[in-house]
Amino acid sequence: MNTVIELYGAPTGNTIRAAIALEEANIAFTARALDLRAGEHRDPAFLALNPAGKVPTLIDSTVTPALVINQSNAIIQYADSKAPGRLSPAQPGPERHKVFDRYFFFVTDIIAPSHAAFFLRQQGMNEAAELIDRRMLDQFSLAETFLTEGFMAGDQFSMADISAFTMITSIRDRLDWKTLPRLTRWFDTVSARPAVQRGLKAFQ
Repeated sequence: MNTVIELYGAPTGNTIRAAIALEEANIAFTARALDLRAGEHRDPAFLALNPAGKVPTLIDSTVTPALVINQSNAIIQYADSKAPGRLSPAQPGPERHKVFDRYFFFVTDIIAPSHAAFFLRQQGMNEAAELIDRRMLDQFSLAETFLTEGFMAGDQFSMADISAFTMITSIRDRLDWKTLPRLTRWFDTVSARPAVQRGLKAFQ
């Protein structure tokens, strides 16, 4: 039986988010780098896996038929299910609900608007993109209030931290860090985690 878990991707925020989740969950995987500038994500063989021609794509060949997952946030959920307790509390209860609440805050209120603004900018709709961007950036003042303990959803690192970290990494030069002391401390702490470092470097 093929026991390989493969992650196809490139050095993008979505791919890095998936790679960090796999590393933090201690799930061994093989990184398959695609050259987006060369159009490798449009190759028919890759499109057969991911018809949208986007990265990342995870293939888990440890099961039959092989499992294919094309969304970074679904890959985080996959990692959570494969390694209970590493990315969220294993047992149902308030702590687990809090992790998911904060995780979806970053997915829906920050990551999704950022992607929308990127699309609008590509279409030349810069004013609309700026409005969405401004609203997205303003959400980080709310994220600052989450950090009453060590991490975004309490005293344990979780999937909420992964979603927050990869987004902040991509826009860090646009944040007013002087007004975000808790976020500054948190960002430095998460950056230093060995699994996060491995995920950041997986597609370099």
